[in-house]
Amino acid sequence: MAAETARLSGGGAVGGLVTFSGYCRDEGGRLAALELEHYPGMAEREIEKIALEAAGRWPLLAVTAIHRTGMISPGEEIVFVACASEHRQAAFEAASFLMDFLKTRAPFWKREHLVDGTAGGWVESKDTDDAAADKWHRL
Repeated sequence: MAAETARLSGGGAVGGLVTFSGYCRDEGGRLAALELEHYPGMAEREIEKIALEAAGRWPLLAVTAIHRTGMISPGEEIVFVACASEHRQAAFEAASFLMDFLKTRAPFWKREHLVDGTAGGWVESKDTDDAAADKWHRL
């Protein structure tokens, strides 16, 4: 993602660039891979919609969100978010907003593949993710 970071930070107007990378965990050594599925087209449109919401809410100079699909091994990057602004606070808040809504609104499904060779269950959404997204409605 170094190329994305360089692209977003160029130009002299940027005072702060916040990046976040989310990785696949091994879940205590039991996870061999995480399978991410999505609705092609729909997922990309929702990511773009969330990014536009962030850009409308904060004075961003640039914003990007990249979400992988397919089989992802522990240690590999799943999601990358970057927000650039004249001031750091806007970049931090926008990046946090983006991640909170990617977790709750973007149509992705995760299935665990275990080290014993079996396919685990589909990962359920968490109440904590919904609570994190909900705080933005009150701000």
